[in-house]
Amino acid sequence: MGEILFVYGTLKDPTVQQAVFGHVVTGKPDTLEGFVKGEINLGGTVYSIIRPDSTSQIEGLVIEVRPHELALIDRYEGSDYQRVQVTLKSGQRAWVYCAPS
Repeated sequence: MGEILFVYGTLKDPTVQQAVFGHVVTGKPDTLEGFVKGEINLGGTVYSIIRPDSTSQIEGLVIEVRPHELALIDRYEGSDYQRVQVTLKSGQRAWVYCAPS
C-alpha cells in the first residue's frame, strides 16, 4: 500500500508528477478544512502554499504514491514547505505540504 497525499497546486499537474516522481497518478477530489491557500514567490516563480486558517477550506486531489516517492517529493517541495499529516473532509488521513509552522 502507498502513502496518501493531498495535493492542491503543481503536484496536481501530470507533467510535474512525471518529472518529480517518475509517473502519473490519477487523483480523487477531496477537501482540506482548516487551511487557506496563498502564494509564495520562489526564485521569481509564484507557487501555491497553504497555511492553517480555521475558517477556510481547500479543494484538491488525493493521490497515492509509493513510500520512497515521498523523499523525492520532499526534495521537490524544499525547505519552504513542511509535510504534515491531516484528516480530510472525507475522513481519510493524508500527507500535505504547507508553510512551516
